[in-house]
This record gives sequence, C-alpha cells and structure tokens, in this order.
Amino acid sequence: MAQWAVERPDLDVSPQGIIGRLHRLAARLTEELVAVYGEYGLGEGEFDVLATLRRAGAPYELTPSELGAQTMVSSGAVTKRVDRCVEQGWVTRRVSDNDARGRVVALTDAGFDVIDRAFGAHMANEHRLVGHLDEMERARLAHLLEKWGRALGPGA
Repeated sequence: MAQWAVERPDLDVSPQGIIGRLHRLAARLTEELVAVYGEYGLGEGEFDVLATLRRAGAPYELTPSELGAQTMVSSGAVTKRVDRCVEQGWVTRRVSDNDARGRVVALTDAGFDVIDRAFGAHMANEHRLVGHLDEMERARLAHLLEKWGRALGPGA
C-alpha cells in the first residue's frame, strides 16, 4: 500500500488493507478447516453434503436441488460430491417417493456417524480459530461481515 501511495497518490488504496487481509485470511482458514475434515476422510465437498443432510433433521434426506441451493454449488458439483459420498457408503441416492423422475439423497448410518464426529471436531477447530478474539470482538466482527455481505447481495 505504501508503494501504491507513492506511485498513485491520486488513489485511495486503503481498501487493500481490508480486502487483501480477508483474502489471505480466507485461504488460511480454509487450510485449517480442510485439515480437520481430512482427519475423518472427508474433503470440503463431502463435509458440506453430509453436514447439510445432518442439519436438515430426520429423515436426513434432501433432493439434489435442495442440496445445491443449501450448499450454494452447481448441480454438477452436487452430483460429483454425492457420487463420492455414495462410494464411501455415507449416503444413498434413490428415486423419490413423490416423483419417479426425481431423486433423493439420504444420509446412511455410517454417514450420520462420520458427520457427527467430524462436526464436533470442526466446531472445536472453529472455536480455536476465533479464540484470539473475545466475545464482544467476535460479535462485532460477525455483525460487520453480515452487514457487508447484505450490501454485496445474494451469495455473499
């Protein structure tokens, strides 16, 4: 930023101090999160699918469209993620009871077990990652990020 101030004194480059740090922080946080998922044999995509099904509540099943909407990924990405989960025995894919053209993805007992263990470790990890901030700082940061996200629109 200091170099830009010399080279382009006509521009306010102060947003770089926020956006650059957020970008680096997001990459570092992803590394920290993925490491814990890996301890349970999960990648980001598998964790996302299993966590979404688990938090949906009994009977722990959703359509691929619902999974895509809740995980904010394309239908192709949902298919790949679900395929990997099926291969591991964590989910099943079946024809919908309501529509023979539709499919339903359901959590298996093995999937339920792995996501419950992984999610407990994930939450402990997230607490560790925000542990350098006190409760008031965490609340303020969450509020500011939510406000900024709303201003940027859907998907932010």
